[in-house]
Amino acid sequence: MVDFNFSLNMLFVDEITPVRSDLIPAGYRGNMNHSLVQQQIGCILDVMGDASARAQGLKQQITSAARFRQTEGQTAYIMVDREGNEGKGSVLGLLKVGHKKLFLMDNEGKANEMIPNCVLDFFVAESHQRSGLGKRLFEHMLTQQNADPRFMAIDRPSIKFLSFLRKHYGLVNNIPQVNNYVIFSGFFKDRPLDCSPTPKKARIIMGKLQYV
Repeated sequence: MVDFNFSLNMLFVDEITPVRSDLIPAGYRGNMNHSLVQQQIGCILDVMGDASARAQGLKQQITSAARFRQTEGQTAYIMVDREGNEGKGSVLGLLKVGHKKLFLMDNEGKANEMIPNCVLDFFVAESHQRSGLGKRLFEHMLTQQNADPRFMAIDRPSIKFLSFLRKHYGLVNNIPQVNNYVIFSGFFKDRPLDCSPTPKKARIIMGKLQYV
């Protein structure tokens, strides 16, 4: 778990809370100045993003407060242990998702321009891995996003994450891509509308892909 010198319980009311580019946790009803809330959330994103990058052996972190604020349509789900850090709360995990415009190769090698929902970063504190927390965090995201892991593109998944997807969702056979994303067999089959190839008019509103 990851501890901070401020109270996480003042920021988060639930075990798993979504945060978007305004850096204000969903459901926040505290009386702290919003600039202070944003500063503390930004600190959490920076620290967890760095921890995730180090765990995956990446040269630079994928998640940072500065980049997150500049990117519309992404959601970071933050998991906390409200009893940790002597009652201040501890961060257990981070899961970042968002729609991205990508060119993805299908089974026949044809490039398809799409805007799939993507897993952009996923990290559970090493001391709490293999305890079911990652599955709980991922399932929460799927419910909130109304998503199916078959139709999601994964940005640079680690070996551990690939094993996680194989174990819990039966995702085994990936379709080779020329970018850093991984998709699996079934990605192009029977896709719902919000996962389909890019229509002429599509935009992201309040963190969700909508068609107009």
